[in-house]
Amino acid sequence: MKKLSLAVSIGLFGLFGVGSANAEPGITSNTIVIGQSAGFTGTAAEEVKQATAGAQLYFDIVNKQGGVFGRKIVLESLDDGFEPKRTVENTRKLLNEKNAFALFLYRGTPTTESILSAINDAKVPLIAPVSGATSLHEPMQRYLFNVRSKYRDEVGTAIEQLSGMGLQRYAVLVSNDSFGNDALEGLKQAIKKYKLPEPVIANYERNTVAVEGAVKKIFDAKPQAVLLICTAKPCAAFIKEYRLAGGQQQLIALSNVSSQVFLQSLGKDARGLGMTQVFPNPRSSSTQISKEFATALKNRSELSDSYPTLEGFISAKVLVEGLRRAGNKPTRESLVSSLESMGGYDVGGMALKYGPGSRDGLNFIELTVIGKDGYVLR
Repeated sequence: MKKLSLAVSIGLFGLFGVGSANAEPGITSNTIVIGQSAGFTGTAAEEVKQATAGAQLYFDIVNKQGGVFGRKIVLESLDDGFEPKRTVENTRKLLNEKNAFALFLYRGTPTTESILSAINDAKVPLIAPVSGATSLHEPMQRYLFNVRSKYRDEVGTAIEQLSGMGLQRYAVLVSNDSFGNDALEGLKQAIKKYKLPEPVIANYERNTVAVEGAVKKIFDAKPQAVLLICTAKPCAAFIKEYRLAGGQQQLIALSNVSSQVFLQSLGKDARGLGMTQVFPNPRSSSTQISKEFATALKNRSELSDSYPTLEGFISAKVLVEGLRRAGNKPTRESLVSSLESMGGYDVGGMALKYGPGSRDGLNFIELTVIGKDGYVLR
């Protein structure tokens, strides 16, 4: 993680603090303004759009019922193109121009890391970043509340199950950024734990689809399985080129690419793809939250019943419960305290791990397989 310099951090704190002497920012008699910066363009755009739509779906339900203590939730979303510099600029706009009360559903590891110092200085809560980076969990950040599980735990779960099937030689396609480095560390830990041979590592530049060199390196290595630590577009490019080259090994992707659009873009190459998931199957009736989600989607045929949409829906539910517990006169500090009080809160078959010393959110991971129709089999 690249930390902001002291001068930059102080400068951002000064900018973000504007208006703090007045009434609590973002709270009016009838609205609560929530700010979001995410890559509505870029290599993760489709997943961002779906997660945001899922969150808005939940907010619409709450607002239709009168909001939170009579205040409707207004989500202000800005596009950062999946670029950290733009994330910092957007956060400044959200806090100074849009008067956001809290921040929500930022997407990506480098982008979220780029504002950590600033939100801690300005004491602005950030809820449910769409990243499983260890840096967002350790050390614990007072003003950051995670919902999804860690990437390292996803990787560890995948290797545990693959090695149990007798697959021991791995290759990995990995994004050349802090997201990739974090998940790669999880792979190294799992390799050591299960006493497996060192994996073949092939990098690609973040926010690009330049994977040709990685395809050749991994194909030539002839691994038994390939782990994909990438965003949707480069992941899709790799899978198509690797299969075209004749690579038939088992491929495993992480949860960050689990949109239906991604799977449909693969066509026949989606069949048999393994994928870790950090939320229940949105099409299954096995958990209460999936049932609640399915009910909310009725008469909303324009929305996808995908994992990212469900993630946004669950994340919004966590935020709304925190706002309700913060009371009729919420402050940013009371929101922090109310979220801390939600340890064990059941979001519909899964419990949050929040408390004064924890911001870990949910602890749910399963390995799924994609069927011939492009949908998750389990």
